[in-house]
Amino acid sequence: MDFNENFIYGCSAIGAGLAVIAGIGPGVGQGIAAGHGAAAVGRNPGARSEIMSTMLLGQAVAETTGLYGLLVAMLLMFVKPFKG
Repeated sequence: MDFNENFIYGCSAIGAGLAVIAGIGPGVGQGIAAGHGAAAVGRNPGARSEIMSTMLLGQAVAETTGLYGLLVAMLLMFVKPFKG
């Protein structure tokens, strides 16, 4: 293993760490959405099912960003293109 491979492995580890940080945004966004959804149900309990379904759909869409970050991190850590 020479310098170039070690350098690329190190950069891959740093990139994986940065990709996992992408999970912070969806977590914060989902918490805010859940809080506003609970407040909306508190103001209008009759519209509970409509509010909850819209909130859950929005959270599912927001979660894809975190999952893509996790996928990129796993690819960077476990796919070694120079391993012969």
